[in-house]
Amino acid sequence: MASSSGNVRIVEQKATSSLSSAQKTFNRLSKKIAKQREQLSAWQTTIPLYQEKYVREFDPLLQSFDGYRVQLVHLFDRLYADKIFSKTDRTKLQHLICAMAADLLDSGEHEELKEIYNRHSGSDYDAEEEQDNQEIKSMMERMLGVELGDGIDMRTPDDFIDQISRQLHEKLHQDAQDFENPPASRSSRKKSAKAMAKEARLQAEAQQVSQSIREVFRKLASTLHPDKEPDPEERARKTELMQRVNSAYSANNLLALLELQLEIEQIDQAAINSISEDRLKHYNKVLKEQSAELQQELDTVEMSFRAHFDFPPYGALSPTMAFTMLERDIAQIREDTAGLKEDVESLQNPTNLKKWLKAYRIVRRPAFDLNPFSGKF
Repeated sequence: MASSSGNVRIVEQKATSSLSSAQKTFNRLSKKIAKQREQLSAWQTTIPLYQEKYVREFDPLLQSFDGYRVQLVHLFDRLYADKIFSKTDRTKLQHLICAMAADLLDSGEHEELKEIYNRHSGSDYDAEEEQDNQEIKSMMERMLGVELGDGIDMRTPDDFIDQISRQLHEKLHQDAQDFENPPASRSSRKKSAKAMAKEARLQAEAQQVSQSIREVFRKLASTLHPDKEPDPEERARKTELMQRVNSAYSANNLLALLELQLEIEQIDQAAINSISEDRLKHYNKVLKEQSAELQQELDTVEMSFRAHFDFPPYGALSPTMAFTMLERDIAQIREDTAGLKEDVESLQNPTNLKKWLKAYRIVRRPAFDLNPFSGKF
């Protein structure tokens, strides 16, 4: 039977023997794919749970937190012209107004703050946002080597990630087609004998790889085809198994096909151990491609999660870490909200605000800092 992790591997048959290079590569790729599957499954399980907790606990606190920040923007704007404030005080007030207003506007809400932001910044929020949008778009196009088009909106993370994923998929598909069917202008050129031999070798390898997977599929289909089974219960079992076979074959999932062979005892561990070197070469090529596809899927899922929930684009992140950080953020924003509530009440008095401004220092805050203030009011 296959292991619970789904990790098909070749086992050394004698204490004195050692695995060949191809066998070691097979085991390494099989282990890597099993780990990638576990990571992908963990994200797929975690994301809806994280979303539910975020909506139920964090989002209401964030709305309350932002509500008090909106009140502070209006409060600072209203008190800005008060004669009690010096030129330095007003500079600090403008920094606070612009920082909070921009942060609130970046969330896609509180459109009424644009006029205040524009007046105190001496700029135009919409023009700045469009410029930022174009700069980020250009950067992503250079990094990924794709054209994102004019309609993409960097303010909508899910749509942005979907478009990037679609563009990358189309590019990979086109690259594969170009490799198999070179453009006429390129294919019409006279090729050297070495180039022709290499192309023929690659085509032969690709055909052999496809044939290797097809052979496993045919063996499974021959054994499991439900139309040949008279017993109703056994026919139902084989129908379910055949659906898994078809799904694995259509996904080019060699390991899943081998796992099914082990599951139905069509082969045993001895058969896995004795896979020929030539066959292993083909299998390893399939596994490398499968691992690369899984990694791309993992990267897309994680990138979408980071963008949707405002995680930094870089740095270690796992489902467990994400939940731990959410618990921390819930505790922090609850504390910050309580502090802001007190500040809104206290700073209505210009004298209190002037005292606070005396200690306030304008600093460049981190890009992902939730609270725009360097210290608690």
